[in-house]
Amino acid sequence: MYAYNACDQQMVDDRVKQYRDQTRRYLAGELTEEEFLPLRLQNGLYIQRHAPMLRISIPYGLISSRQMRMLAHIAKTYDKGYGHFSTRQNIQYHWPKLERVPDILADLASVQMHAIQTSGNCIRNTTSDQFAGVALDETEDPRPWAELIRQWSTFHPEFAYLPRKFKIAVNGADNDRIATAVHDIGLYLTANETGEIGFRVLVGGGLGRTPVIGSIICNWLPKKHLLSYLEAILRVYNRFGRRDNKFKARIKILVRAMTPEKFAEAVNEEWQHLKDGPITVTNEEIARLKSFFTEPAYEELKQSDAGYEQQLAEDTQFATWVKQNTDSHKRPGYSIVTLTLKKLGQTPGDATDQQMSLLADLADQYSFGELRVTHEQNIVLADVKRSDLFALWKIASANGFATPNRGLLTDMICCPGGDFCALANAKSIPIANQLQQRFADLDFQYDIGPLDLNISGCMNACGHHHIGHIGILGVDKKGAEFYQISLGGDSSHNTALGKIIGPSFSEAEVADVIEKIINEYLEQRIQGERFIDTYRRIGIKPFKKRVYTNA
Repeated sequence: MYAYNACDQQMVDDRVKQYRDQTRRYLAGELTEEEFLPLRLQNGLYIQRHAPMLRISIPYGLISSRQMRMLAHIAKTYDKGYGHFSTRQNIQYHWPKLERVPDILADLASVQMHAIQTSGNCIRNTTSDQFAGVALDETEDPRPWAELIRQWSTFHPEFAYLPRKFKIAVNGADNDRIATAVHDIGLYLTANETGEIGFRVLVGGGLGRTPVIGSIICNWLPKKHLLSYLEAILRVYNRFGRRDNKFKARIKILVRAMTPEKFAEAVNEEWQHLKDGPITVTNEEIARLKSFFTEPAYEELKQSDAGYEQQLAEDTQFATWVKQNTDSHKRPGYSIVTLTLKKLGQTPGDATDQQMSLLADLADQYSFGELRVTHEQNIVLADVKRSDLFALWKIASANGFATPNRGLLTDMICCPGGDFCALANAKSIPIANQLQQRFADLDFQYDIGPLDLNISGCMNACGHHHIGHIGILGVDKKGAEFYQISLGGDSSHNTALGKIIGPSFSEAEVADVIEKIINEYLEQRIQGERFIDTYRRIGIKPFKKRVYTNA
């Protein structure tokens, strides 16, 4: 993984000192709330319903065991003993004291982490595939390119105060595991007709109040032009994006207003001033970046292992976990392991300080000291020997990481909602708990099959409800909390936005409604169909009828 050089460390250390003084001045009354607002946002600090919330950057979801231990230390020392992993591959703390935030940032800097640009109208944390570098379906490892974007975008003076927040994702695999198409910029590493790898560029994706799937504005971009082309996109947005209305300020609104074709023309015109200039990515720079993401010290193993095969045969629970929570690895004898943060009764994405410390230990023992945070709010150990899977599973099972529900209904995405967020219209966590209880039977979940269920507490869509096979959105209805249900969303390479089935429901009705939807699917499906396949075949009407006629 990328390691800071002396310049990186100095910049982060200086930012901590700067923010410590800004906080001191604010608490002393020397800075007004209005003056302090952009300063704290640029350092990841929000003021939420009950307390400040600090969002810490985990670049492209990659984190070392040492860094994970620091996150555990922060949870224990400065918060209430836990943190929340988000769909942006970041971690959030919901109870820090404002005056202690500079101390948190100083601790983070000591392990090459920060909270810079995790909020505010700037380029946010660049996300990427949690299986990067080890996936069988990978065209090219996207991490060096995500790191290049991170270095280019952090502290970029031209893009520090954009019309609105800005999110970039880089995907290098056939399967899209990071919802690339609903980012402000989505980059796909892909081959042209001669086999050369470059980028397909989508712009104007996003969720929130106006969900949009990004439009292709460049079918294939040579690697060396990546930064100059991104800069051209941001310049067009910075110049023409609306600043008079924050609800119409995202780049997706600009692309739709101009049309993708006209927007692409504007980008190409701007690009002519930047192309082949100082920010052209040289082969030497590509090699430098790739040097940080070399393979660990893999052993030469056989694809099969007699002891592992025997454990599979003798322990059905272990075999079920392997089938559900592990993936094939590009190296023989290794597996990719997803440790789920979705145990029954656990808030999706939450981890205690003890769990984070244990995750660090497991990474050291079984996966070369490295972990990845997923878009689905889980944790991945990417390089586990198959012969170690049984021992890892036993420890994970005893500590709440091994619920074999990855990709099933209770492996849901859920934002913190009204329990914490001042923007939320309704609570999300009680809905998640309600559904966990209703569908706790794993055998029933296996019968249902793969299903993405996403919950957001408001239209900001931090729970990505628009792209869940089933999406749940909290809404305000005359001062009461209600929930809209949408169907047919998809975050994969077949990206789709869900459609609302009809009027909203009270909290007490949600589990019953979801059960009716599931039962309609089970009755309608043909052999081998997933929920999303059945929905695409029969459409929304049968589900709507089932829900609203009390069938």
